[in-house]
Amino acid sequence: MKEITQYQQILTAACMVIASIAIPCTLNAAEIKIGIVNTERVLIESAPAVRAQKKIEKEFLPRDQELKKMTSQIKVLQEQLEKEGTSLQEIDRRGKERELANLNREFQRAQRQLREDLSLRQNDEFAVIQVNASKIIQSIAEAEKYDLILQLQDSVYRSQRIDITDKVIKALADK
Repeated sequence: MKEITQYQQILTAACMVIASIAIPCTLNAAEIKIGIVNTERVLIESAPAVRAQKKIEKEFLPRDQELKKMTSQIKVLQEQLEKEGTSLQEIDRRGKERELANLNREFQRAQRQLREDLSLRQNDEFAVIQVNASKIIQSIAEAEKYDLILQLQDSVYRSQRIDITDKVIKALADK
């Protein structure tokens, strides 16, 4: 998703350069209408994004609970080793240490796999939202006769007059 963000930023910068060159040339011809959409807000605040996040949380809840269970098992085993470590026979202590090491490795593997799967799942869901948002932005541009609409993650300053993020969020909620 980071590659898409960098691509969007480069594309946005290129559009701004083109617009800054084109605006002085066409000011005499007609008024140019520009809009800006904060894609980060759309992917966080829109109804489909909220639904997708809840769906993903529900989907990954059992795996998260399994990780919590493993965490408590590791904690119990560590406490046992700390309390009984000196009184245990060498073989028993090594066995518990090996069990703890294996449990730690399994936990780390499961945690890493969960993060990877979660990231992939979120990317899938948000890609659908981005496609729908792009269609809505296109329809808003055509209906309200915008000459240029830029999608930004963040900017130093933007006038509320040209920010159409709320319109896009509302349109996504209606879908």
